[in-house]
Amino acid sequence: MTELGKQIAVVANGFVYVGECYWKGDFLHIENAKNIRVWGTTKGLGELIKGPTSKTVADKCGTCLVPKGQVILFLQVVEGW
Repeated sequence: MTELGKQIAVVANGFVYVGECYWKGDFLHIENAKNIRVWGTTKGLGELIKGPTSKTVADKCGTCLVPKGQVILFLQVVEGW
């Protein structure tokens, strides 16, 4: 298991999640995940590394398992969430 800490993860088909991430086998596990449905930013997705804006909409979704080949990118969360 390789722990990545709290990340914003962009995965295939435009889905964006935030949560505690780690690799286990061929899957990315995102614990205490939230699906970021509406970014609510004025400066792009990177603005969310410091937490949600007042216009961000994120839905709790438990633990997500994402196949390794479906991960597009990570943004390290520095505070918030």
